[in-house]
Amino acid sequence: MQQLRALTTHCINGRIFSVPRTIQSGQSAEALLPPRDAASQLGISFPTIKQWIYKKKIRSIKTAGGHHRIPQAEVDRLLYRTRGHNEDERRVSYKRISGRNQLVGRIVDVRVSGLVAQVTLSVGGQLITSLITSGAVREMKLKKGQTAAALIKATEVMIIRV
Repeated sequence: MQQLRALTTHCINGRIFSVPRTIQSGQSAEALLPPRDAASQLGISFPTIKQWIYKKKIRSIKTAGGHHRIPQAEVDRLLYRTRGHNEDERRVSYKRISGRNQLVGRIVDVRVSGLVAQVTLSVGGQLITSLITSGAVREMKLKKGQTAAALIKATEVMIIRV
């Protein structure tokens, strides 16, 4: 089997990364992320992802220089455990909704008080808060740390679980 040199380029949070790597012929050139970027996508700290690597909670690949790289598929697995294995499959589930302004983020706070609940999402470092019924929170089983999408339509923000 022949070894090929590949250069994978990533643009994350406005920063561009080029990751050189060797792949076997016949093997797909899967995107590899530095741990700091994978942690950012997962909404966790860098020390946490390092611990996950050491405890084998997340699969990583070691470079020739001894640095860890996390496959994008592994980040996707942790972000979207029950919803599609790749971006195209995930988009199918929430593209069916007519709203065009859909922002996917992580739930950072859920407060339920009587009939109303306040759900706060972190999307790209910005917080989006929506007031929805407490019944909707229970039905979607929304909890802190889960991935959800904010649908912004005119003056309303709706939350859907993705």
